[in-house]
Parts: sequence; structure tokens; C-alpha cells
Amino acid sequence: MRIFTCTPVAFGGGPDFFARDSGLLCRGLQAIGMESRAVMPGERRPQDEEDLIRTDYRNLESPEWWRAQQLDGVVLYAWGRPKFRRVAAAIRQAGIFLVLNQDNGGLVSTLAGFPGWLREQWILGGQGRDCPSLLRTLKLVLRGISVGLLVSDPLRATHLKQGDAIACVSPVAAAHYRRLCQVYGGNQLAGRVRVIPHPVETRFVCGHMERAPRIVCVGRWQDVVQKRPWLLMDTIGRLVRDDSTVEVVIAGRPNDAMICWHGRLQEDERARITLAGMMGRADLASLLTGAMVFYSPSAYESFGIAAAEALCSGCSVVAARSVSMSAFEWFVSEKSGRLVERDDADGHCAALLAELRAWNNGERNPAAISRVWCGRLHADKVAEQVRGILHAQG
Repeated sequence: MRIFTCTPVAFGGGPDFFARDSGLLCRGLQAIGMESRAVMPGERRPQDEEDLIRTDYRNLESPEWWRAQQLDGVVLYAWGRPKFRRVAAAIRQAGIFLVLNQDNGGLVSTLAGFPGWLREQWILGGQGRDCPSLLRTLKLVLRGISVGLLVSDPLRATHLKQGDAIACVSPVAAAHYRRLCQVYGGNQLAGRVRVIPHPVETRFVCGHMERAPRIVCVGRWQDVVQKRPWLLMDTIGRLVRDDSTVEVVIAGRPNDAMICWHGRLQEDERARITLAGMMGRADLASLLTGAMVFYSPSAYESFGIAAAEALCSGCSVVAARSVSMSAFEWFVSEKSGRLVERDDADGHCAALLAELRAWNNGERNPAAISRVWCGRLHADKVAEQVRGILHAQG
């Protein structure tokens, strides 16, 4: 079978691209014996891998171009966005089986569930921390109940109706999409919704049973609204004061506030908190396989690939319970972590301390956690899901 992946945005096509999302699924399909390449628009770049096809964007909207590729299937990473509906239509018109990847938590419209959608606008706007965040939230809400309902939803429906399968990255996201698709196209469209998570590199595995009392955090800490480094600092500061044995490694480029905070810590506390900066994939895998807990202070995540990598490595995860962190309800479901019930520094610190106690009491098994999540999330396993859907549809 020939199954390609496609992203209709001109990202870089080097090793980082092939370490996640559509690039990594391409690798997973290759690993199970499929002929697969990734497709993106734009001019070829020096760092592009050989099995990336670059083409003019107009070709992505051409059924003739897609037909010439002689494919059995395409997994399109276009987020269901209306602007890419012609790409989806071209693939479908070419007679190719089309899987539409939805990289979000499912609350993309008021029609997916108004209370949850409204709560998510508050979160995306900045949680009302200042006047600009309140204005952003108001703008998001007004846009969603006007342009969203009148323009975006009909166009998104056109996009989704092109798919033979609508792939959602978590069970909660899939439930939201089934509700949305029921409105867009009844039982027939809702029945196309599937849970197909983002893939994880097979390098992330359980290498050690013995775990240090170590917590790992990974993030783009310059993104203050989403990653909430202010909450990270408050939480970790309390944690190291309450637990004299715990170590914390914070990966990702720290922002200026984090550097100042780290420098002001007491010497013994600072010695147990490492600002590791940017880490290579091999170093991150090595770090995770010796840790107990992965902690995410994020306000929202469409999936949480770093958390998924930690699960495959045998860590448990801790994050806020939120409509905008829907994948984490799944992530903690296999004795593999817990959700924070009170979304402030005290609540997050209490959850981390409880999770460390669970490890010390023998309630967490890194091999069992890794076995479950590698079986669901490793790139070859996700590729097998895609292949299975194509086979089932004949």
C-alpha cells in the first residue's frame, strides 16, 4: 500500500519535522512496510529529508496531481480548517482514501458543546489575568458566535465531509467531534470519527525500573499564556520547600523571569532545580526514562506530545483538569498519573506531592505504564491503526 501524509503548510522538512506529527507518522508507516512519503508545499530546503515531497500549493488543490501519485491513502494534517477544504476535496476527488487529522481538543465550534467552548475561550484568551486578556476573550467569543457560526462552521463542514475517517487525538476530542459532526452531517458523518493519537518516537521506552524522585517539565516557556511559566515557578518553588528529596528538571529555553527566579532561590533549592535549556531528542529520552513524573502547568494543549513521550518512557503525568487539556484525562487513566483539581500553585503542588507518594507506595509501575502507552502511541502502532482503517473500508 502507498499511504502518504500531507501538511498544507510550508514547515521545515528536516529531522525535527520527522520526529512528530505527520512526519513521524510517515516514518511509522514505513516501519510497518507501507510505501510512504510526506508532502508539503514550497521550495525544497537544504535540510529537507529525501522522502519529503515539496510541490507548488496549487498542486495540493489539484485532483489530477493527487491521482498521478497513485496512492491508496492520505493522512491530511490540516486541522479541519476551512482554508484547506480544497486540498481535502482534491484528494477525495482523486479517489484516494482520506484520513483527516484533527490536532485539537475538539472544542473548535460552539456546536461542539457551548459551555465547554465558552470556557475554552476564557482559557485561550489568558484566563482573565489582565485587561488585555479580558478583551481577547471577548473578541474570541464574539467571533465564535458570529463569523464562526455563519462562515467557519459551514466551511469546516465542507472540509470534514471529504474525509473517509476523521481522526481525533483523544477520546474526549472524539466525543466533541461526534457531537459537531452530528450537526454537520448526521449519523453518517459522526460515524467517521476515530481516535488516532499523535505518534511518539520509538526511542521513548522504559529503560529503567528504578526511578529517582525526579520531576521533568518540557515547554516553550516564552509562550506565557499557554505554558504558564509563572504557575510553574510558583508550584516548583513550593514543591522543593515541602519535599527535601525531590529534583526538578525544566527543559526548554527559559524566559527571563525564570532565569531571575532560579537565581533568587535558596542555594539548596536551586541545586535541586535544573534549567536544562533546549535538549536533543536522545538526551530527553534518557532524562525521562530515569524520572518518576512529567508535570505540565499548561493552560491548554491540543494533545501534549511531551507528556505522551513521558508516558512511553514509564513516567506518570500531572496536569490541570480542564476542558482545554482533554487528552490528559486519557493520559492518567491507566494508573499513570493524576489531574489537578484546584488550578493554582497550591493545588498543583499538592497533586505533585500526592503523585510522588503514589510512586513511593508502589502504586506506580513504570514498565506497566510504558507497555500500555507504547502500545497505543509508538509511531508504528499508530500507523497500524491507519492501515487497519483502510483495510476495514475495503
